[in-house]
Amino acid sequence: MKKWMKYVKPYLLYFILGPLCMIIEVIGEVLMPLYLAEVINGAVYGTLTTESSLWAMVKMIGTAIMMMIGGVGGSYFGAKASVNFAADLRADLFRKVQTYSFANIDKFSTGSLVTRLTNDVTQLQNFVNMMLRMMLRSPGMLIGGVIMAIKLSPSLSIVMAVTIPLLLLAITFIIARGMPRFSKMQTKIDTLNSTVQENITNVRVVKSFVREDFETEKFGKANSELKGAGMSAMKNMIFMQPVQTFFMYITTGLVIWFGSQLVINNYDAGITNFSVGELSSFINYVSQILFSLMMVTMMLMISSRALASAKRIREVLDEDIDIKDADGIDTDAKIEGGKIEFRGVAYRYYKNSAEPVLSDINLTIEAGQTVGIIGSTGCGKTTLVSLIPRLYDADEGEILIDGKNVKDYSLYHLREGVGMVLQKNVLFSGTIEDNLRWGNENATDEEMMAAAESAQADKFVKNFTNGYQTELGQGGVNVSGGQKQRLCIARALLKNPKIIILDDSTSAVDTATEAQIRKAFSNELAASTKIIIAQRISSVKDADMIVVMDDGRITGVGTHDSLLSSNTEYQEIYNSQISGKAGA
Repeated sequence: MKKWMKYVKPYLLYFILGPLCMIIEVIGEVLMPLYLAEVINGAVYGTLTTESSLWAMVKMIGTAIMMMIGGVGGSYFGAKASVNFAADLRADLFRKVQTYSFANIDKFSTGSLVTRLTNDVTQLQNFVNMMLRMMLRSPGMLIGGVIMAIKLSPSLSIVMAVTIPLLLLAITFIIARGMPRFSKMQTKIDTLNSTVQENITNVRVVKSFVREDFETEKFGKANSELKGAGMSAMKNMIFMQPVQTFFMYITTGLVIWFGSQLVINNYDAGITNFSVGELSSFINYVSQILFSLMMVTMMLMISSRALASAKRIREVLDEDIDIKDADGIDTDAKIEGGKIEFRGVAYRYYKNSAEPVLSDINLTIEAGQTVGIIGSTGCGKTTLVSLIPRLYDADEGEILIDGKNVKDYSLYHLREGVGMVLQKNVLFSGTIEDNLRWGNENATDEEMMAAAESAQADKFVKNFTNGYQTELGQGGVNVSGGQKQRLCIARALLKNPKIIILDDSTSAVDTATEAQIRKAFSNELAASTKIIIAQRISSVKDADMIVVMDDGRITGVGTHDSLLSSNTEYQEIYNSQISGKAGA
């Protein structure tokens, strides 16, 4: 409850007014059978007059209006409370996910996080809404009905004392079996969402490899598993309504049987303390009691699924962030120069792995240098540079920027000082201008266009009908790979960081364009430290320093000429590319 009270307190008034309004409706429910009994008794025993009929009608209409006001008010405040509760919870979940490191995100699949932020929150919202509407109404009707029934006929109330406990036992058994099945169903929704998202995101790959049938079969399997889990939960819960109905009719039938005998016996004896009107009221109260139990049961059904969702939501909220600002750091410290040092660094993606991805990394990059990193695929180049802005944290050793451990900078100032153009270029839905201003939202139009020009993106952007106001599809699907790379480079240039990292980010552009981009880097970011990861030696041959990597280790550091004469791995890469050109 402490976890959820945070989302209740801002809307406490709604949480209080909703149930109170429902109490007004409960009072009307309890009074109505009494008014009806007066009318029936008057008609049966000949005491009904025009005046008493009108008075009964006024009371019943007034009570109905009061119930309507209470019901509408309860529904309104319940909706206000539940919608606001869910909105705040969803916002907190999203903010929490934004703080996740790559390792935290890897723990939850993307589809699972989407389900938890949408479907699971909706389940809690529905539960809160139902709870506020029924929390006092159902128990109120139950207590009021029991009190009035016992008051009318203690002996006849024994019938309910037998049937209701049996009904409660049956309901408890059904719900206990249903809760684990709802948890399993939510997990299957995760799988289905992941399958759909993966397919839609990579639809071009699916079509290019003609794998539609395979993906359809894969989706069909996930869909079938969800259907099976859903049917398993529903098969258990479908017994709820028939069981309730069975006990309701059994109880009503027994009340009518024994009640009618009691009325007849009292009438023969000239006793009127339990008449036809009282029997009618008693039956109404029995219906109210059983109806309130049905509402409680419905709440329990919803709560069983909501509890499963709440557990999944708490897993996200309670996840321990493994990369965060340490206590006592200087939150004002910023990267000023851009000198980078790796001292005895090692890293494992999986902490129990025997072999590290990176090991024994010792490297110094002076501020303002242009450094190329080259090596075979999977040798750890991207992982190495990802340690600089703390996208991952080293398992051993330390990384320093300007002589200060990266962990001693706040994440905000550290990442603000490092610009990255990732291997997988990502653009967001919105205009080209919106995407470029990720680099600097306060940049002038002239600065934005200058960055695009330096990244060789200005020409093709101006060829679009709407120029910088051109709308990009999700992920930038309506621009080519080379155009996407140049826009991402422009975005990084606009940031004007002290350290900029290009992770194979010019692979989709021609060598002439790449040369122009490198020249712009030298001019526009002369004071910045520039790290270029590349597959082509031509991309790094003019760098101040080239780092050669192989199997997670640095095997050579030097200039193009020195490495070409002394480093075996560099020679192999160079010869393979030269021979490839010669063959072409």
